[in-house]
Amino acid sequence: MKHLNVVAAIIFYENQILAVQRGKTKFEYTSYKYEFPGGKVEAQETEIEALKREIQEELKIDIIVKEKFLTVNHKYTDFEITMHSYICNVKTSDLTLTEHIAYKWLLKTELNTLDWAKADIPIVEKLVK
Repeated sequence: MKHLNVVAAIIFYENQILAVQRGKTKFEYTSYKYEFPGGKVEAQETEIEALKREIQEELKIDIIVKEKFLTVNHKYTDFEITMHSYICNVKTSDLTLTEHIAYKWLLKTELNTLDWAKADIPIVEKLVK
């Protein structure tokens, strides 16, 4: 089974957290789900370098990486991932979507209102505690 090593940014602006929505993917179980933005860690890249690169590519914003939050191991039907999440801040809520179809800035108490990708749910659960 294919294994992916990925990073995810839990981006705070003031007291809100960014959630981004995927479009149609090759797997129905990940299509249109909300997630924390991020992506694959490339060879010769640290997790933080990958995170900054992915967020710049996907959202056209610069993040300030604060601390590691949670590592999630999740097996989907067709692949498995190890996702390293980090608490991040931004200086503006303005962003440009290049890969996602929608985004929302939400209070912690609102996170459970979205249809999250399965791998992101443990992060949501820890954030809302």
